[in-house]
Amino acid sequence: MRIFLNGRPSELTEQLTLAELVGRVSDRQAGIAVAVNAVVVPRGSWPATPVTEGDRIEVVTAVQGG
Repeated sequence: MRIFLNGRPSELTEQLTLAELVGRVSDRQAGIAVAVNAVVVPRGSWPATPVTEGDRIEVVTAVQGG
């Protein structure tokens, strides 16, 4: 299935949930926000949210700095 991850085309060979996808692209447990098709998905919903064909997924990580 083809999705767009952080603005780039990406191919998935298996069905994943949002939680599984985030686990593949980041090893961080905190400071992450995810939007699917421009809608922020609450972290508690990630395990029950399937990634589907054509989804535009943005994974954003908070960074401290000054």
